[in-house]
Amino acid sequence: MEQRVRGRLLEAVRSVEFLAAIAMFLVAIPLHYPEQLMPFLEIEAPSSVLGLERLALERLFLLLPITYLGFLFGMKAGLTGSGLALVIMLPNALLISEYRADALGEVGGVVAAGAVINVGFERLRRERERRRLVGEKLRVSEERYREIFENAHDAIWLQDMQGRITMANKACAEITGYAPEELVGMKVRRFLTEDPLNKAREIRRRLLAGETIDEPYEQEIMKRDGSPALLWLTPSLITSQGWPTGFQFIARDITEQAHMQENLDFYLQQVTRAQEHERQRIAQELHDETAQSLMLMAQRLDSLASSANKRRNKDVTAELQEVRGTTIEALMELRRLAQDLRPRILDDMGLVPALEWLADDLTQQDGIEARVEVDGTVPRMSEEGQLLLFRIAQEALRNVGKHSGASEATLSLRVDDDRLEMRVVDNGHGFTLPKAVGDLAATGKLGLLGMHERARLLGGTLDIRSERHGGTTVVVELPVSVMNRQVPRAGSARRQRPAS
Repeated sequence: MEQRVRGRLLEAVRSVEFLAAIAMFLVAIPLHYPEQLMPFLEIEAPSSVLGLERLALERLFLLLPITYLGFLFGMKAGLTGSGLALVIMLPNALLISEYRADALGEVGGVVAAGAVINVGFERLRRERERRRLVGEKLRVSEERYREIFENAHDAIWLQDMQGRITMANKACAEITGYAPEELVGMKVRRFLTEDPLNKAREIRRRLLAGETIDEPYEQEIMKRDGSPALLWLTPSLITSQGWPTGFQFIARDITEQAHMQENLDFYLQQVTRAQEHERQRIAQELHDETAQSLMLMAQRLDSLASSANKRRNKDVTAELQEVRGTTIEALMELRRLAQDLRPRILDDMGLVPALEWLADDLTQQDGIEARVEVDGTVPRMSEEGQLLLFRIAQEALRNVGKHSGASEATLSLRVDDDRLEMRVVDNGHGFTLPKAVGDLAATGKLGLLGMHERARLLGGTLDIRSERHGGTTVVVELPVSVMNRQVPRAGSARRQRPAS
């Protein structure tokens, strides 16, 4: 460290600028001592130079090297120059000048002026250094951003307030078919059809209104070859001094994932449909064949018991009556199983009566006071839509009966202009929910997972809220736009079962 400082000092001493400053001091010495040195140097003392009095010229030649050293080499060099000027002027002020006080004032003025100028230079130098460092950091930051921007896996582009692309990275070529340099200057509306364009305008409006869009949204664009691509877009507003100047978009192509999800949904839909058809077939067979056989067996046992009673065979009569009772119980349980597999009321009367049947069954089987509330006219849904919504309600109420410890439960349907909401609420002890839907299977909550999948097949969402000792709420929201808006059949009219 000391060698470095010594080296820099030697380099400064050997520089032309340092020699120029020494020359200025050498010129100032005879000007400060004209009577003593100028005759000796055979120089006539000037009365004025360039219109300046000798005293003013003398001060100028003393201030110049001070400020010159301070400007080039820093405050320490400037203060050293002030010390050198003090050494030059002080003997004259103390030993030669007849006006010692004035001479000392002159010395102090020159030294003070040099110090003030050097302090100003030092502040200027520090400000320039600060700006240089800020500029360097900004340059490094811009280089890093550009490197990230150019090499990002996701497509990133910037557009101005008129929707014209100003920057685009390499990944944009993969999702649009255009090279980045071709994209610059294009308007984004070129890639959008009517519905996606309306969505883009809505996003723009929300951003300009100050909203922060944290979650990505889906947007469809048309590629160069005319094929559609589905993107996952994350937008943000670019501002300068508080004013919006453009937008940044980060995009990921999810076309293949969307196709895979569509195929998965299709297969899941087919499996669900096949499962329900099989349930319907089994329920029909149980109802039409097995239940009829049990009924005939019960009638035959009743006939045998009657004959045995006439013959006064009390033991046989009691045994036959017991077997008949067991057969009737099996018949009732069989009918209940058939109803669970595929309730006839759903096919015959519609969704709302089927939901009311579920509420009645919860009251009868588990002693939980349950009711159904309907707000608005429930639109006619497809057979599959009714069935999936019924299965969600069935699973939710079954969980209330088995696990909640509740005394009351409410199943409500509410219809807005474009949404249908089904809500199941109980006052039970609640439970701890997994952090993510994907954890439901790992924790053994397959029924809840099935509810989520059925809601997704309907194009809706399912939200479960539960707290310990605070009850549980299951909310299903579905878009009405995909449903038939006809008025339900008479059996599906709004009804609320009164509390018993």
